[in-house]
Amino acid sequence: MSEKYDYEQEVLGYLKQNPDFFVQHPELLVSIRVPDPHGGRAISLHERQLEVLRERLRLMEAKISEFVRIGNENDAITEKLMRWTRQMLLAAEPAFLPQVVVDGMQHIFSVPQVALRLWGVRESFQGLSCAMPTDQEAIALASSMKQPYCGPNAEFRAATWLPQEGTLTRSIVLLPLRRGVDPNAFGMLVLGSADAGRFDAEMGTSFLEQIAELASAALCRLIE
Repeated sequence: MSEKYDYEQEVLGYLKQNPDFFVQHPELLVSIRVPDPHGGRAISLHERQLEVLRERLRLMEAKISEFVRIGNENDAITEKLMRWTRQMLLAAEPAFLPQVVVDGMQHIFSVPQVALRLWGVRESFQGLSCAMPTDQEAIALASSMKQPYCGPNAEFRAATWLPQEGTLTRSIVLLPLRRGVDPNAFGMLVLGSADAGRFDAEMGTSFLEQIAELASAALCRLIE
C-alpha cells in the first residue's frame, strides 16, 4: 500500500513540475481512458477534464447567483432603511417620532405587528401612548439584553403590547433602546408576526441592531 502511494505521489509531483508534459505527448490525451463517474463507460482523459471543468463552472455559476441574490436583498434593505431614517429626520416635532418609528416598521418594512414602549419620558411627552406604564419585568429584560432577540414568542411580557395582547404572535423581535453606551434601556421596540418563520432564531442581528440604534437616536429626545 505504501509503495503504491509513494509511486502515485511521485507521478503527481512529476506532472506538477512538468505542466507541458501532455503538450509534448498529445497522443496520451487520446489513448488514456478513465471511468465515466456518471455512466460507467470509459472516456478519454480530455473528456474527463471537460466534465470536471463543466462541474466547476456550474458550481461557480450557482455561487455567483447566490451572491447576486444576497446583494439585491441587501440593496433593498438599505433603501428601506434610508427611507425610514429620512422620515424620522423630517419629523417636525419630537412628539411625532414614536408614530413615525412604528409606521415605518409597518409600511416600509412590512412588519404586521409593531409596538413601542418608552419609560423615563419627559413630562411634556407623558401623554403619548408609548409612555403608558410599563411592567418592571419588561424593563429589566430590556436592560439585560446585550443584543436583539429574534425567534419564537416565548410568552414575553412585551408581547402583550402587540395587537390582541400578542395572542396571535408566533415569532417576535425585541429591540432594546438605549442612549449611546448607557447599559440601561429607556424603551423597547417590539416586532411580531403570526408566521412562526418570519423572525427566525437563525437570522442575523446586524440589520436589527442598526434599526435599534437609529430608533434609539431618534427617540432619546423624548427621554429625561
